[in-house]
Amino acid sequence: MFDRDLFARCVAPFGVEATPELADRLEIYARLLVEWNQKMNLTAITDPVGIAVKHFADSLTVAPLLPAGAFRLIDVGTGAGFPGVPLALLRPDCRLTLLDSLNKRLVFLDTVCRETGLDARLIHARAEEGGRRPDLREQYDVAVARAVAAMPVLCEYCLPFVRVGGRFLALKGPDADRERAEASRGIGVLGGKVAGVTAFSLPKEPIPGIEPMERRLIRVDKVRPTPTAYPRPSAKIAKRPL
Repeated sequence: MFDRDLFARCVAPFGVEATPELADRLEIYARLLVEWNQKMNLTAITDPVGIAVKHFADSLTVAPLLPAGAFRLIDVGTGAGFPGVPLALLRPDCRLTLLDSLNKRLVFLDTVCRETGLDARLIHARAEEGGRRPDLREQYDVAVARAVAAMPVLCEYCLPFVRVGGRFLALKGPDADRERAEASRGIGVLGGKVAGVTAFSLPKEPIPGIEPMERRLIRVDKVRPTPTAYPRPSAKIAKRPL
């Protein structure tokens, strides 16, 4: 269901070892993704190469930026589970929360977790609602998001979940520098500070027949608590990004 050899070649430059156990669990994930995608819209990418590179390897490019010890991670607007599920499968010391506004996606992810043996908390809520819940607000060492929204909006969705001293990691494409600049004021208002942007292509090294993707990882460190006024309702976030 996914190209194991290609996956291993793509993740190796990021310090990720594609162990047989990890590959076996990702194989289960890939099979379920393809099966469930026939009855609900989870992803447009279901071919073995696309799953290996654009879903699994892309998710694990975050791995070098994760904390060294046990940590709590929330995947905001997780969709089909990327990047949170592959990261938690890689790191058994990760306490994972998957948050999404569509319950049917969480039904799929519950099946993925059961069949891969992954222990995760599934939350059915909009990000701006979850960010105000006492059991979720500023409770996480790391928040991640991929393909959810532009940075000015995404920061207001994600930073409220991160504890002071934690970090928010955004998986982005080549427009990340522009998005970061547009979000700079809002990041500060929300208690964050941009710690760096990592630019790379995926795969990092040329592989015949595979067109590389330009990728960016934006790291935002949480340096102060998020003011209680945020996150705002989604309509206000969309109409007037910080």
